[in-house]
Amino acid sequence: MEIKQLITFKTAAENLNFTYTAKILNFAQSSVTAQIKALENELETPLFERLGKRLVLTEAGREFKRYADKMIQLTKEAKNAVSGVEEPAGTLIIGSSESQCTYRLPPILKEFKDQFPKVKMIFKPIYSQAQTRAQLLDGTLDIAFTMEPIQHYDANLHTQCLVAEDLKIIASPQHPLADKTDIYLEDLENETLLYTESGCSYRVVLENLFREAGICTSTKFEFASVEAIKQCVMLDLGIAILPEVVVKGELEKGVLKELTCTKIDTPLYTQMFWHKDKFMSLPLQSFIQLACSTFGLNYIGIESKKLHYAD
Repeated sequence: MEIKQLITFKTAAENLNFTYTAKILNFAQSSVTAQIKALENELETPLFERLGKRLVLTEAGREFKRYADKMIQLTKEAKNAVSGVEEPAGTLIIGSSESQCTYRLPPILKEFKDQFPKVKMIFKPIYSQAQTRAQLLDGTLDIAFTMEPIQHYDANLHTQCLVAEDLKIIASPQHPLADKTDIYLEDLENETLLYTESGCSYRVVLENLFREAGICTSTKFEFASVEAIKQCVMLDLGIAILPEVVVKGELEKGVLKELTCTKIDTPLYTQMFWHKDKFMSLPLQSFIQLACSTFGLNYIGIESKKLHYAD
């Protein structure tokens, strides 16, 4: 198999459209089809199949893509090594929630960009456990950051817990509950609640607590942005539950007030995930190392595709 075929396959696997793949690579569509067919003949198995009008990867295609990614990356590194190009390039695709991207990742990104100015970083929003797992397994994401209870999505994924996250119930300082020393879940039953999108970990925490307590809230609004939620809470339009890292500045300034409720004690953690068979390029390895060191974890090294850290 040729590197040209691998690049064509990788592009087609990521776009699932031969016409678009041909346009990206400046090939005739017939050339794309011929290269894929040659690969399938050599591997003696189909890599794509059509389901109605949709082009999808077969199980063999999903498996082969991981190897194709590694071979393409190794080829780039080999060319750089013999040509004297020492500065790594390439792309890292990072999945994260809005909270992570805004409040946890910037210091890591700044230091990483200083070290690897030629590496392009692409961010993709993630909204659910199922989506995160699927995109890590099929190679759509190189690495993902979540904020939720400790998760072990799959035996094929490495999980690194980075830092514990506290949840805060917040209200406007003008809200009637703001003067209470402690509140109970029942105090929120008739309040307007401002939620993040369905499936968000800290929304799930509150909904589970309500369900266990037999509480049915009457009024709730859903927002796609935690920043929008904060602005609405400041205007006394409702109450919300958000991670402390998201509201710390506003609480210190006094524009938001924390409502203390001992029931809200479900631990959440910022966690990092990557595929155990992912080719550990220097940029990816360095990004993982930076993330761990940022949160006070000591990097020890790589052994048998696994990263090891000490607290």
